[in-house]
Amino acid sequence: MTLREKATLAAFNKAVDIGFKKIKKNPREGMLDIVGIIDKYMMPKSEQENSGKKAIENIRREFADPNSSWVSFATDMVNDVDENVIKHFVSNVGFNAAYKGNKKRCKLQREENCNIPWAILFDPTSACNLKCTGCWAAEYGHKNNLSYDEMASIIKQGNDIGTYMYILTGGEPLVRKDDIIKLAEEFNDSEFHIFTNGTLIDEKFCKEVQRVGNISFAISIEGTEESTDSRRGKGVYKRVMDSMKLLQKHHLLYGVSICYTSVNYKYVTDDEFIMMLREHGCKLAWYFHYMPVGNDADPSLMPTASQRKHVMDKVHIIRSKDYANNMFAIDFQNDGEYIGGCIAGGRNYFHINSAGDMEPCVFIHYSDSNIRKDTIMEALKKPLFMAYHHNQPFNSNHLKPCPMLENPGRLSEMVNDSGAHSTDMISPESAEHLENKCKPYAKQWNATAEAIWSHRKHNKGVH
Repeated sequence: MTLREKATLAAFNKAVDIGFKKIKKNPREGMLDIVGIIDKYMMPKSEQENSGKKAIENIRREFADPNSSWVSFATDMVNDVDENVIKHFVSNVGFNAAYKGNKKRCKLQREENCNIPWAILFDPTSACNLKCTGCWAAEYGHKNNLSYDEMASIIKQGNDIGTYMYILTGGEPLVRKDDIIKLAEEFNDSEFHIFTNGTLIDEKFCKEVQRVGNISFAISIEGTEESTDSRRGKGVYKRVMDSMKLLQKHHLLYGVSICYTSVNYKYVTDDEFIMMLREHGCKLAWYFHYMPVGNDADPSLMPTASQRKHVMDKVHIIRSKDYANNMFAIDFQNDGEYIGGCIAGGRNYFHINSAGDMEPCVFIHYSDSNIRKDTIMEALKKPLFMAYHHNQPFNSNHLKPCPMLENPGRLSEMVNDSGAHSTDMISPESAEHLENKCKPYAKQWNATAEAIWSHRKHNKGVH
């Protein structure tokens, strides 16, 4: 970090401190101050995607409304989450990622004419302490691990290109708890978000997370105690609830990760379910559409068009200003309409598996590069990632963002043209086989997606 950047960061943090103190006295005005600080340190519109500025303006408009529930949500965040954790989050995401990082990313995108990611997902290990039905990790076991030096190299390379957000998946990342704390300590100006089954969280680990300040969590949960235990093992649901209580006790930042299917879609969007999560201290809910990835995947679990629309509509309600339970919900598939379609292939993120393969997406298991022989910049300029760069968005209707799920033929074309190989470690699956499972789904979703898209205000003029 240059002297100028250090001085700017110091001024940013000082302004944030003043804003937090103001929140205690007047939550709405304090939040408006924080939004103004972040806006001040974002780049001018000419140097960034308009979505960033639009998001800031939307947030400012919400906080300007004295009746908005988002004021109470943000106040809950400040009051419920440890001060060291929340200030690290604001500094790392608001300054390092949104200001310093975006500046680097935009410059490199212009110079290199390729995608530069806002976030990098990586799997520390293929190992997992559970053996969930239908999960690949139960078969992979301890076969693959990224070394500490390899994980540190990923973050160093990422910082060099302006990436300060790291999302850890697996396997079960917390099998590597000690290394994760060490990474968070060494790279304290980066933010780490961990997708976990939650069963390895204990008192000692919570204290360490509170100390380093730059780790948050998304705990996997699929519905009722019965449905969770039937897939994950007896007693797992209770262990997850106990972990949430520990995280809440230590005032840590966490939410849930929910895979919605044709079976559980209603329950996981039910008001009582959301209320239960809120009572357990959750601030965020990630909703992921079931993807039929793998030769043995069950396409019958893919939601129907009406079921997917139910989830979309309910997520909009959950994060609306009038919803009774303070919870921010993200719908990974349906929110494509707000971010210009597919975000994979390095446009906003990409994935590195536990064998070091660099994949366009956590759901797209094909690669033409590996961290052990290629740098991140080299991978972003290789044929597979460049195919994403040249073809995004894959559909002008951003409710059909994915080259696999809603646009059969697009993925296999990119995989075959780039010479990428399957990274499935047990039973390699061809892109054509994967797409064939999605064709009936894509056909039935198409009519619903077109009907919704034609009525969206933001889509006027899009062809």
